[in-house]
Amino acid sequence: MKKGKLYVVATPIGNLEDITFRAVNVLKDVVFILAEDTRESKKLLDKYNIETQLISYRDQNHDRMIEKVFEKLNMGLDLALISDAGTPLISDPGYKLVRDLRKAAFEVVSIPGASAVTSALSVSALPTDRFVFLGFLPKSDGKRKRLLEQYKDLDNTIVIYESPNRLTKLLKLVLDISGDIYVYLAKDISKMREESFYGKLTDIIEQLNVRNFDENPHGEFVCIFSKEI
Repeated sequence: MKKGKLYVVATPIGNLEDITFRAVNVLKDVVFILAEDTRESKKLLDKYNIETQLISYRDQNHDRMIEKVFEKLNMGLDLALISDAGTPLISDPGYKLVRDLRKAAFEVVSIPGASAVTSALSVSALPTDRFVFLGFLPKSDGKRKRLLEQYKDLDNTIVIYESPNRLTKLLKLVLDISGDIYVYLAKDISKMREESFYGKLTDIIEQLNVRNFDENPHGEFVCIFSKEI
Protein backbone atom coordinates (compact mmCIF):
# COMPACT_ATOMS: atom_id res chain seq x y z
CA MET A 1 0.00 0.00 0.00
CA LYS A 2 1.21 3.47 -0.85
CA LYS A 3 2.13 5.48 2.23
CA GLY A 4 0.59 8.85 2.99
CA LYS A 5 2.41 12.18 2.98
CA LEU A 6 2.77 14.96 5.50
CA TYR A 7 2.21 18.41 4.02
CA VAL A 8 3.88 21.26 5.93
CA VAL A 9 1.54 24.13 5.11
CA ALA A 10 2.28 27.83 5.58
CA THR A 11 -0.68 29.87 6.81
CA PRO A 12 -1.26 33.65 7.13
CA ILE A 13 0.77 35.64 9.67
CA GLY A 14 -1.94 38.28 9.95
CA ASN A 15 -4.46 38.97 7.22
CA LEU A 16 -6.33 35.71 6.57
CA GLU A 17 -6.22 36.37 2.82
CA ASP A 18 -2.44 35.82 2.83
CA ILE A 19 -2.72 32.15 1.92
CA THR A 20 -2.16 30.35 -1.37
CA PHE A 21 -4.83 28.54 -3.39
CA ARG A 22 -2.71 25.41 -3.13
CA ALA A 23 -2.58 25.61 0.67
CA VAL A 24 -6.38 25.86 0.89
CA ASN A 25 -6.82 22.90 -1.44
CA VAL A 26 -4.34 20.76 0.49
CA LEU A 27 -6.03 21.56 3.80
CA LYS A 28 -9.34 20.52 2.28
CA ASP A 29 -7.97 17.28 0.83
CA VAL A 30 -6.01 15.83 3.75
CA VAL A 31 -7.68 13.60 6.33
CA PHE A 32 -6.40 15.39 9.43
CA ILE A 33 -4.67 18.71 10.16
CA LEU A 34 -2.13 18.81 12.98
CA ALA A 35 -2.36 22.27 14.54
CA GLU A 36 -0.53 24.06 17.33
CA ASP A 37 -3.71 25.73 18.64
CA THR A 38 -6.89 24.20 17.24
CA ARG A 39 -9.07 27.11 18.41
CA GLU A 40 -6.89 29.64 16.58
CA SER A 41 -6.64 27.49 13.46
CA LYS A 42 -10.42 27.03 13.39
CA LYS A 43 -10.78 30.72 12.42
CA LEU A 44 -8.79 30.11 9.23
CA LEU A 45 -10.64 26.91 8.40
CA ASP A 46 -14.02 28.58 8.88
CA LYS A 47 -13.10 31.43 6.51
CA TYR A 48 -12.31 29.01 3.68
CA ASN A 49 -15.00 26.42 4.46
CA ILE A 50 -12.43 23.78 5.29
CA GLU A 51 -14.12 20.94 7.16
CA THR A 52 -11.04 18.80 7.82
CA GLN A 53 -10.68 17.63 11.41
CA LEU A 54 -8.12 19.48 13.53
CA ILE A 55 -5.85 17.56 15.91
CA SER A 56 -3.73 19.29 18.55
CA TYR A 57 0.00 18.84 17.97
CA ARG A 58 2.71 20.53 20.06
CA ASP A 59 6.27 19.71 21.04
CA GLN A 60 4.92 18.72 24.46
CA ASN A 61 2.70 15.93 23.10
CA HIS A 62 5.04 14.76 20.32
CA ASP A 63 5.94 11.45 21.95
CA ARG A 64 2.26 10.60 22.36
CA MET A 65 1.26 11.72 18.85
CA ILE A 66 4.06 10.34 16.70
CA GLU A 67 2.83 6.74 16.72
CA LYS A 68 -0.66 7.90 15.72
CA VAL A 69 0.87 9.88 12.85
CA PHE A 70 2.83 6.82 11.72
CA GLU A 71 -0.36 4.77 11.84
CA LYS A 72 -2.32 7.17 9.64
CA LEU A 73 0.48 7.55 7.11
CA ASN A 74 0.98 3.78 6.91
CA MET A 75 -2.73 3.51 6.08
CA GLY A 76 -2.06 5.71 3.03
CA LEU A 77 -3.73 8.79 4.55
CA ASP A 78 -2.29 12.27 3.91
CA LEU A 79 -1.90 14.70 6.80
CA ALA A 80 -1.07 18.40 7.10
CA LEU A 81 0.88 20.33 9.70
CA ILE A 82 0.17 24.01 10.40
CA SER A 83 1.26 26.43 13.12
CA ASP A 84 -0.69 29.33 14.63
CA ALA A 85 0.68 31.62 11.92
CA GLY A 86 3.25 31.53 9.14
CA THR A 87 5.51 28.68 8.10
CA PRO A 88 5.64 25.74 10.55
CA LEU A 89 8.95 24.93 12.29
CA ILE A 90 10.25 28.52 11.97
CA SER A 91 10.35 29.21 15.72
CA ASP A 92 7.24 27.01 15.94
CA PRO A 93 6.59 23.32 16.70
CA GLY A 94 7.19 20.64 14.10
CA TYR A 95 10.91 19.90 13.92
CA LYS A 96 10.65 16.65 15.90
CA LEU A 97 7.78 15.47 13.72
CA VAL A 98 9.53 16.15 10.41
CA ARG A 99 12.77 14.67 11.73
CA ASP A 100 11.12 11.42 12.79
CA LEU A 101 9.16 11.10 9.55
CA ARG A 102 12.30 11.63 7.47
CA LYS A 103 14.11 8.97 9.50
CA ALA A 104 11.24 6.58 8.83
CA ALA A 105 11.36 7.35 5.07
CA PHE A 106 7.97 9.08 4.88
CA GLU A 107 7.52 11.84 2.31
CA VAL A 108 7.27 15.39 3.68
CA VAL A 109 6.08 18.10 1.26
CA SER A 110 6.40 21.86 1.76
CA ILE A 111 3.47 24.10 0.79
CA PRO A 112 5.18 27.52 0.74
CA GLY A 113 3.63 30.72 1.95
CA ALA A 114 3.89 33.49 4.50
CA SER A 115 6.87 33.83 6.84
CA ALA A 116 7.58 36.79 9.11
CA VAL A 117 11.33 36.45 8.48
CA THR A 118 11.22 36.86 4.71
CA SER A 119 8.33 39.33 4.80
CA ALA A 120 10.27 41.70 7.04
CA LEU A 121 13.58 41.23 5.23
CA SER A 122 12.06 42.02 1.84
CA VAL A 123 11.07 45.56 2.93
CA SER A 124 13.80 46.27 5.49
CA ALA A 125 16.14 48.20 3.16
CA LEU A 126 18.97 46.28 4.82
CA PRO A 127 21.25 43.79 3.00
CA THR A 128 19.48 40.50 2.26
CA ASP A 129 22.16 38.54 0.39
CA ARG A 130 23.51 37.08 3.65
CA PHE A 131 21.53 36.91 6.86
CA VAL A 132 21.48 34.93 10.08
CA PHE A 133 18.16 34.07 11.74
CA LEU A 134 18.43 33.65 15.51
CA GLY A 135 14.73 33.27 16.26
CA PHE A 136 13.82 34.06 19.87
CA LEU A 137 16.88 34.68 22.01
CA PRO A 138 17.37 32.96 25.39
CA LYS A 139 15.68 34.76 28.28
CA SER A 140 18.85 34.84 30.37
CA ASP A 141 20.68 38.17 30.04
CA GLY A 142 24.04 36.44 30.06
CA LYS A 143 23.11 33.93 27.35
CA ARG A 144 21.58 36.67 25.17
CA LYS A 145 24.73 38.75 25.44
CA ARG A 146 27.07 35.84 24.67
CA LEU A 147 25.01 34.84 21.63
CA LEU A 148 24.94 38.35 20.18
CA GLU A 149 28.68 38.76 20.74
CA GLN A 150 29.30 35.68 18.58
CA TYR A 151 27.79 37.46 15.58
CA LYS A 152 28.88 41.06 16.07
CA ASP A 153 31.89 40.81 13.74
CA LEU A 154 30.23 38.75 11.01
CA ASP A 155 29.30 40.48 7.76
CA ASN A 156 25.70 39.34 7.93
CA THR A 157 22.32 40.88 8.57
CA ILE A 158 20.90 39.53 11.84
CA VAL A 159 17.21 38.67 12.24
CA ILE A 160 15.64 38.16 15.67
CA TYR A 161 12.11 37.60 16.95
CA GLU A 162 11.34 39.57 20.10
CA SER A 163 8.41 40.10 22.43
CA PRO A 164 7.30 43.70 23.14
CA ASN A 165 8.23 43.36 26.81
CA ARG A 166 11.89 42.83 25.99
CA LEU A 167 12.19 44.96 22.85
CA THR A 168 13.91 48.09 24.18
CA LYS A 169 16.17 45.97 26.37
CA LEU A 170 17.27 44.06 23.25
CA LEU A 171 17.94 47.26 21.30
CA LYS A 172 20.07 48.68 24.11
CA LEU A 173 22.01 45.41 24.38
CA VAL A 174 22.76 45.39 20.64
CA LEU A 175 23.81 49.05 20.91
CA ASP A 176 26.26 48.18 23.72
CA ILE A 177 27.71 45.25 21.79
CA SER A 178 27.74 46.46 18.18
CA GLY A 179 27.46 50.23 18.40
CA ASP A 180 24.99 52.49 16.64
CA ILE A 181 24.20 50.19 13.71
CA TYR A 182 21.09 50.14 11.51
CA VAL A 183 17.88 48.46 12.58
CA TYR A 184 14.52 47.71 11.01
CA LEU A 185 11.63 46.74 13.28
CA ALA A 186 8.50 45.15 11.83
CA LYS A 187 5.53 45.01 14.20
CA ASP A 188 2.41 42.91 13.64
CA ILE A 189 3.13 42.19 9.97
CA SER A 190 -0.04 41.91 7.87
CA LYS A 191 -2.28 42.83 10.82
CA MET A 192 -4.43 45.88 11.47
CA ARG A 193 -1.79 47.43 13.74
CA GLU A 194 1.11 46.80 11.36
CA GLU A 195 3.94 49.30 11.81
CA SER A 196 7.65 49.57 11.10
CA PHE A 197 10.67 51.53 12.31
CA TYR A 198 13.89 52.12 10.36
CA GLY A 199 17.12 53.95 11.19
CA LYS A 200 20.08 53.96 13.54
CA LEU A 201 19.64 52.24 16.89
CA THR A 202 19.88 55.44 18.92
CA ASP A 203 17.16 57.06 16.78
CA ILE A 204 14.78 54.11 17.12
CA ILE A 205 15.33 53.85 20.87
CA GLU A 206 14.55 57.57 21.17
CA GLN A 207 11.38 57.16 19.08
CA LEU A 208 10.19 54.39 21.39
CA ASN A 209 11.04 56.49 24.46
CA VAL A 210 9.01 59.44 23.12
CA ARG A 211 6.05 57.12 22.66
CA ASN A 212 6.50 55.71 26.18
CA PHE A 213 6.56 52.27 24.58
CA ASP A 214 7.76 50.49 27.72
CA GLU A 215 4.66 51.65 29.60
CA ASN A 216 2.39 49.99 27.03
CA PRO A 217 4.36 47.32 25.17
CA HIS A 218 2.41 45.56 22.43
CA GLY A 219 2.91 43.75 19.14
CA GLU A 220 5.05 40.95 17.78
CA PHE A 221 8.40 42.16 16.45
CA VAL A 222 10.84 41.03 13.81
CA CYS A 223 14.10 42.87 14.54
CA ILE A 224 16.68 43.17 11.76
CA PHE A 225 20.17 44.54 12.40
CA SER A 226 22.98 45.47 9.99
CA LYS A 227 26.22 47.46 10.05
CA GLU A 228 25.67 48.54 6.45
CA ILE A 229 22.89 49.69 4.15
